[in-house]
Amino acid sequence: MGMALSADPFNPRDRGRYRRKVQRCLDTLARMLSDGSFSFAHKNIGLELELNLVDADMRPSMTNGAVLDALDDPSFTTELGQHNIELNVPPRPLAQDSLLGLEDDLDAYLAKAGEQANHAGSQLAMIGTLPTLGEEHFDQKWLTHNARYALLNDQIFAARGEHLILALEGAALDGSKPERLRTQAETILPEAACTSVQLHLQVAPEEFAAHWNAAQCLAGVQVALGANSPFLLGKALWHETRIPLFLQATDTRPEELKNQGVRPRVWFGERWITSIFDLFEENVRYFPGLLPETDPEDPVEALETGQAPKLAELRMHNGTIWRWNRPVYDVVDGEPHLRVENRVLPAGPTVLDVVANAAFFYGAQRALAESERPIWTQMSFQAAEENLYAGARLGFDSQLYWPGIGWMTPDELALRVLLPLAHEGLERSGVSSEARERYLGVIEHRCLARKSGSSWQRDFVVDAQEHGDDREAALARMLSRYLEHSASGAPVHTWSTTD
Repeated sequence: MGMALSADPFNPRDRGRYRRKVQRCLDTLARMLSDGSFSFAHKNIGLELELNLVDADMRPSMTNGAVLDALDDPSFTTELGQHNIELNVPPRPLAQDSLLGLEDDLDAYLAKAGEQANHAGSQLAMIGTLPTLGEEHFDQKWLTHNARYALLNDQIFAARGEHLILALEGAALDGSKPERLRTQAETILPEAACTSVQLHLQVAPEEFAAHWNAAQCLAGVQVALGANSPFLLGKALWHETRIPLFLQATDTRPEELKNQGVRPRVWFGERWITSIFDLFEENVRYFPGLLPETDPEDPVEALETGQAPKLAELRMHNGTIWRWNRPVYDVVDGEPHLRVENRVLPAGPTVLDVVANAAFFYGAQRALAESERPIWTQMSFQAAEENLYAGARLGFDSQLYWPGIGWMTPDELALRVLLPLAHEGLERSGVSSEARERYLGVIEHRCLARKSGSSWQRDFVVDAQEHGDDREAALARMLSRYLEHSASGAPVHTWSTTD
């Protein structure tokens, strides 16, 4: 999706040409996988962090252009909405004290961005869904001024042929009935309500399937422990509302195609895999191109002349299919490599919580990927998908399935099974004991307290409403206190829920 696009509209001939180029890219990737074209020295990790900008009243601040111009730093880039920016942290090996360095780097980047945001009359909000967004912020004028966002919006609506419907029923707040949201949107800007952390892990081709399958197994518990998106458009919805919201906000299917079983572009998948090729092949087979712009490179010729082909069309296509664990092909310094991109986690609440979530994922993923009897051979793919939606909807109150154990809450599953595995996986990666104890200790204490960013937000709003605030005032006051706590750096399980 980072590829520059023409602002000109696409025509049917463009689509045919694009389809042929995507298939040629796929054939080239198959050759590269079979002939050993991928060098692999070590497991690099990377992190992308999406952020909101808010004003003094805690409302969205449409100032990303001014903030990014002032930053003048390629590590920061645009996102879909004018109240969003994205930070791309440089990759590093998963070893020794690299996670400690990641925490330090995130602190430094956010301090720099926060300073420039303040100069623009804004401040950063690192949160999964911005609770003060209103339907007026979904107007097309608030799309970031970039051709690819306008084209993406137009193509999704052209494919769908009707307005987006947002329809969710929430998990009830204490002492209340479940709340329901049903509204329409004329743009894909509801997607801009979803701000996430994306974790990248570079892996060798022969290891990719095991790491992807392991990531799929972990998705439900990840989102249950890390939930931070309970409010949207004034309603208390899922603990991690990003999960259903992102699916609905980018859905190209009218009801009739849903009823026919056509796959959504925000997708968990439908089967365990044996190769990264399985995922790219599914993408090409099931999904039409949304942004059918072609690159002049012939990937076969590039490969045969000893170059690493860009596979530009395949990468663009992959960027418009939002798997919760996405396969990535990339070329850096002339060398091709493969990555698993884990997309289930929300932004925030603090830098320490973000790095703790990353450490838990990387450690548990490696331990599961290298286990003698893979966990995915003991559970159905559907069970892993159901875990994702259960964890997203109910957070710590969900019941998740795990082979050999059955059903249990995510905190118990983490404490009994996954935290020991995460320690083991990080130790195998050469991560220092100091880093392991620091970050996995945060996850342990979060489980013991049963307090995530989402549960803190929900509890605070309940308390504020009991003391006389209406929902709008409670959300604004909650977000203000949230930002104070987030800036302090103290992990969310230590936060007080009283004003």
